[in-house]
Amino acid sequence: MNIKINSVRFSPTSKLESFVETKVKKLGQYSDAIIGAEVFLKLENTQDTDNKVAEIRVDIPGNELFVKKQSKTFEESTDNAIDALKRQITKVKEKRRGQ
Repeated sequence: MNIKINSVRFSPTSKLESFVETKVKKLGQYSDAIIGAEVFLKLENTQDTDNKVAEIRVDIPGNELFVKKQSKTFEESTDNAIDALKRQITKVKEKRRGQ
């Protein structure tokens, strides 16, 4: 699986990058058809403390899954996005089995 991590308005630490990469790689347990994933970590310009955004796009043949989550830390945003992607991947697999 090809994973690309992009950051907007900040420079991520290597610890954050490896955390995100590890989480995204675990999606492979739910589907071996995943071609690649692109992650955008954004720092929103708001007064809110929930200004860390993780957007993840996953390419599966015939589908493109996308999730955007926002919270207080990039780790929490990434965790929430990965959980949502797990549900989406499971739904896609169930639909394909039903055909």
